[in-house]
Amino acid sequence: MERESMEFDVVIVGAGPAGLSTAIKLAQISQETGQETMICVVEKGSEVGAHILSGAVFEPTALNELFPDWKEKGAPLNTEVTGDDILLLRNGEKGLKIPNLFAPKTMHNHGNYIISLGNLCRWLAEQAEAMGVEIFPGFAASEVIYNEDGSVKGILTGDMGVAEDGSQKDGYMPGMELHAKYTVFAEGCRGHLGKQLIEKFQLDQGKDPQHYGIGIKEIWKVPSEQHQPGKVVHSAGWPLNESGSAGGGFLYHIEDNQVVVGLITDLSYSNPHVSPFDEFQRYKHHPLISQYLQGGERISYGARAINKGGLQSQPKMTFPGGLLIGDDAGTLNFAKIKGSHTAMKSGMIAAESIANAISENKANDELESFSNAYKNSWAWKELHVQRNFGPAQHKWGNILGSAYAFIDINLFNGALPWTLQDPVADHAQMKKASECQKIDYPKPDGVLSFDKLSSVFISNTNHEEDQPVHLQLKDKDVPIQVNLRDFDEPAQRYCPAGVYEVISDDQGENPKFQINAQNCVHCKTCDIKDPSQNINWVTPEGAGGPNYPNM
Repeated sequence: MERESMEFDVVIVGAGPAGLSTAIKLAQISQETGQETMICVVEKGSEVGAHILSGAVFEPTALNELFPDWKEKGAPLNTEVTGDDILLLRNGEKGLKIPNLFAPKTMHNHGNYIISLGNLCRWLAEQAEAMGVEIFPGFAASEVIYNEDGSVKGILTGDMGVAEDGSQKDGYMPGMELHAKYTVFAEGCRGHLGKQLIEKFQLDQGKDPQHYGIGIKEIWKVPSEQHQPGKVVHSAGWPLNESGSAGGGFLYHIEDNQVVVGLITDLSYSNPHVSPFDEFQRYKHHPLISQYLQGGERISYGARAINKGGLQSQPKMTFPGGLLIGDDAGTLNFAKIKGSHTAMKSGMIAAESIANAISENKANDELESFSNAYKNSWAWKELHVQRNFGPAQHKWGNILGSAYAFIDINLFNGALPWTLQDPVADHAQMKKASECQKIDYPKPDGVLSFDKLSSVFISNTNHEEDQPVHLQLKDKDVPIQVNLRDFDEPAQRYCPAGVYEVISDDQGENPKFQINAQNCVHCKTCDIKDPSQNINWVTPEGAGGPNYPNM
């Protein structure tokens, strides 16, 4: 069908820290040079920040470059880190505080801030709009548009008002083509267009597969007497070690008597009976964690996948007509459990490369200058120093892996003359259910631990119900005939939002696979961990999904 189109110099997909930093840096260069640049940012959330979730301890390195006067401008960095605790939890009752001297220096947070990344993105969006950037929230980028020569021409926004059967409802509005000289994809972890571009242009050739974790997070309002603004707690060990899983927990004291608590479960786990959601519920019952939550009220919940493969898994970021940046390309520094600063820097470098190309009247070619500039940046060098952290965790577990990281990073500053490989994809790690021990998770008590549906409720997740299901099955028979038979259909457990269920009749027979797409919090775990790689996550109608207030 013929669609309306709009022309821009640059289209950016995703109003996260990477995308907004690209837009702002482009606008700054435009102001400095007097060369007008038309910049558009599309964001699938109902507003900027609605889909943003991160811990987040924030390193201000990139923000200092982007806005040296960010304090005067009122950036929402309100709580400076005042202390670090690193805990080794055991047996659900015991724990050991690890002296900072023996922790990898990447875990030291002096000079960093505990923030809401969603609120920082809202502030960045205000700065961008004040500089003339056009931001369109509530519009999902559904397809990549290509020129006849195969280069990227732009994106198509999703149709609005399409019924589940594909018919047009009242109020139907067709998507619009957004054309650009260069298109920047900053969708975040496991971006669905980024995934297509990596495959089309073979950007991951010669690379390890990307590796992931799922981070589940809550915000609590706690009594003032147990609130310690600026306190940072990280932990390893229990409960994940009991199920043979890797990962770790975090608990940060932010402003207004709020505490954020979360657990990251590596998606390399092999036991299909593991439920990251239930592991997190158990985690909050450990005395060294519950002491900060007792008497408090849970006020928000959310989940998202994170990249943790590092440089070994990072695809080539350039292709004709565009760039992959931020978590769309896997720029997170897993050794620091931080990625906002490196994502922002990748966007700023992208902006400089694009601005140079436009000034030379180029369009839709490959930005070769970006690769060199990125490799010469502090962001790439930081990731190179810490490149072996993730593979070491996978090879030897949290304890021995961290010991290796201490030697590699603290003593040799990442200069050991080898790079560890991590060649097995996370979904391929899954063993058959018959080979693994079932896990009996305790029922939630409604005080510290809760069920999935009440959790999804406070994520403010909503989708238009009568729309095509955005969780697409490549083969509708695989969930029952393969995944249920071999893996006890792990989607029932790895999804933190109760999207997937196996429903049987009154006699417990004739199982059917049910997808409750309305519950989806857009974490992308299903797209990553399904052992048959049968689930393809695509964008639902714009503005659907969670509406996080300050995650």
